[in-house]
Amino acid sequence: MFDWMTAAAVSLTLMQSQTPPAPQPAQTPAAQSPTALEDVVVEGRRLRAVVQNFVGEISAPAGNRGPARWNGPVCIGVVNLRTDVAQYIVDRTSDVARGLGLNAGEPGCSPNVLIVAAADGRGTANAIVDARRRAFQPGGSGMARSAAALDRFRTSDAPIRWWHVSVPVDSDTGEWATRLPGEPAPVINVSRASRLRTDIRDDLLKAIIVVDMDQVTGLNFTQLADYLALVSLSQVDPEADVGAFDTVLNVFTDPATPGLTSWDMDYLHALYSAEQNTIGANARGAEIVDLMLNGPRTAEPAPDQR
Repeated sequence: MFDWMTAAAVSLTLMQSQTPPAPQPAQTPAAQSPTALEDVVVEGRRLRAVVQNFVGEISAPAGNRGPARWNGPVCIGVVNLRTDVAQYIVDRTSDVARGLGLNAGEPGCSPNVLIVAAADGRGTANAIVDARRRAFQPGGSGMARSAAALDRFRTSDAPIRWWHVSVPVDSDTGEWATRLPGEPAPVINVSRASRLRTDIRDDLLKAIIVVDMDQVTGLNFTQLADYLALVSLSQVDPEADVGAFDTVLNVFTDPATPGLTSWDMDYLHALYSAEQNTIGANARGAEIVDLMLNGPRTAEPAPDQR
């Protein structure tokens, strides 16, 4: 839970008549020389490469850890927006979370995802980090991205910026498996003796998202809510180059993007279906790629714009 959250006010086919061509006299087939065929492109291999590039581009786990995800209830809090707009964002993100098998927090829950609307995104981000820097970088191994990444969070001119905190936990007990400064080292009871599996998984702990309202005025409610849903539920790289992919992350450069795409939903479903106890970030990423390729889904329709 954010200990500082209470400080926020919280092909059409054309049918044409055509005269049939006149019959042509029969011709004796000419001797044909062998034709050289071009190399055959294996589409499945090309698609795998594209999916691998997509997953590698947008994923931004903490440190050298694998991708983290929510493994408990997700409670969305939105502050500084009109009540109806805030409720739309909460409802949409909660619906996407439920579609991934998560529990969405009931009204009045303590937010672990805080979305802050601001007239000055950079100034607000700076103020929040200055006030509670330890909330952004708790100090435990594998819990947050680097100090340089936090500086970019503070100084970015992006319309929407976000920061995730995750934590390695004992998958059997849910106890933290990392030591915070000044605290004793955790004791982990090893139940698996394997070079392929581990007792540790990575859980998302909290997320802070700052929306610069002056820069999102061109978006409709659905586009904004879907963008926020993706970055609330997964560790997306704020600097990802996604121009070659069909994703809601392109909405600021391609306003025709309607919202969450099938690629986005396939990624989220794969992330939340993957085995979290495999050893190595690369192994976890590879499984997400496999799941995207083998379990395609259709993007969930967004609610009607309000």
